[in-house]
Amino acid sequence: MVSIVARIKVKEGEGASFEKVAKELQAKVSANEPGCEYYALHKTDDPTVYVFIERYKDQAAIEAHRKSDHFRSLGKEMGQFMAGPPSVEVLQEA
Repeated sequence: MVSIVARIKVKEGEGASFEKVAKELQAKVSANEPGCEYYALHKTDDPTVYVFIERYKDQAAIEAHRKSDHFRSLGKEMGQFMAGPPSVEVLQEA
């Protein structure tokens, strides 16, 4: 199993717009990616910081996610609300 933690800072006042697109992406991942076991957006105490927690069966499932049309299009749409690139940590299950 491979997990990913992606910390995203959004522009001030853009949280609701970011969440709307992120939740659409979350739904499409859940419906279309059998190799993804968990994909959820989380809020932090800071209203401008969100965290995606993701869990995949293997590296091939991550690659399929990254190449999917929904990730590419909705990821680009989310980018307009972000205050810089996400911080991404990849974790291998021990």
